[in-house]
Amino acid sequence: MPSTRDRILRLAGAVVVAALLGAGAAGAQSPAVNPGEADSAKQQALRQQTQPLNNQPMWSEVRSGQKQYTSIQGRETDILMQPQGQTWRALRNSEVSVYGGWALVGILLLIGAFYWWRGPIELHEPYTGRKIRRFSDWERIVHWSTAGSFVVLAISGLIILFGKNLLLPVFGYTLFSWLATLAKNLHNFVGPLFVACVALLVLTFARKNLPQTGDLKWLLNFGGLLSDREVPSHKFNAGEKLWFWGGALLLGAVISVTGLVLDFPNFNQTRGTMQVSNIVHLIATTLFMMGAFAHIYIGTIGMRGAIDGMKTGYVDETWAKEHHEYWYNDIKAGRIPTEDAGAAPPMRERIA
Repeated sequence: MPSTRDRILRLAGAVVVAALLGAGAAGAQSPAVNPGEADSAKQQALRQQTQPLNNQPMWSEVRSGQKQYTSIQGRETDILMQPQGQTWRALRNSEVSVYGGWALVGILLLIGAFYWWRGPIELHEPYTGRKIRRFSDWERIVHWSTAGSFVVLAISGLIILFGKNLLLPVFGYTLFSWLATLAKNLHNFVGPLFVACVALLVLTFARKNLPQTGDLKWLLNFGGLLSDREVPSHKFNAGEKLWFWGGALLLGAVISVTGLVLDFPNFNQTRGTMQVSNIVHLIATTLFMMGAFAHIYIGTIGMRGAIDGMKTGYVDETWAKEHHEYWYNDIKAGRIPTEDAGAAPPMRERIA
């Protein structure tokens, strides 16, 4: 049985041990001895008094792009906020959209001024009533499919890019939200169709758009568009070939690849990849639309009879001779197979 003296000694020892442990814990919880950490702590405490809820150090760390902890593993899942997104947003809504929008307006004004000065390009000789086959049924199907999907994508893309600034103030939030949703879905679903059409277009027309004798002369004389007589050319002139290789092939490929990157984000591409693709996509589509406007102008109101080839597959003999003289001479000389030239059914009388 411990004596009273032993009990007192044990109690005194326990008190000493408890005091030592308490002193150690207090020392661990004392303010940071590092001057930098202490100063940061004071600034944070002062900020909470003057600017409540302003946790600037935390948000600086979040916006730094450094990897953080996440329970879901994957590409960029450990990056809460990507600071480059602000750069992309500013670039898209300023330089790209502003300059791109004015470029489209500029090309339309230029086409309008050229039409006012030049008017439609007329034939110098009357129609003969004899037709020459210019395009097969397959070629026209591919062309109109590409043109149709392009029109849908162009209109929906313009709504997506400029609608918030131009249409929202006019239509209001409800109607514009319906229009924007429709435009987005059309753009997403018609996009892959356009990719397939461009591929078929290139495969169908590539052989007939190879460089030939006379192309350089056509380019140096701007095709005779500024004069009275058009420079002789083959089935496709140098301007059409430039549009085919530079527009349909080059820009079409860039638009297709970047569009697929944006259309299918489930292939594990990063946000940075999609942002770069978006900027490149906008620039390429703006250039494509500028070229398409000129192409549509020449193929419709800019040149009398040009659209007949894509509407019916046939053009008048006079039209072929005046606008594509080398091609016309090859047909007359039999250098182009009969199936390529096509039959020459009688042409209905035209009304001026």
